[in-house]
Amino acid sequence: MNSLADAQTLVRETEALLSQRRLCHRPPPPVPTVCCGRGCNGCVWEGYYAALARWRDDARELLR
Repeated sequence: MNSLADAQTLVRETEALLSQRRLCHRPPPPVPTVCCGRGCNGCVWEGYYAALARWRDDARELLR
């Protein structure tokens, strides 16, 4: 994922697939609301994208 738009698309598509198959999965991680914009090491966006990747991987397991 390279952007918030990519992340939102991933969430929408994954949730649609889960819904079509009537599978329950935890909600995706919340989008960060606080960021200083300085590109800090350990930025909230890094954590968000890592958490979203884990959420996506777990969803893929359910969809198998």
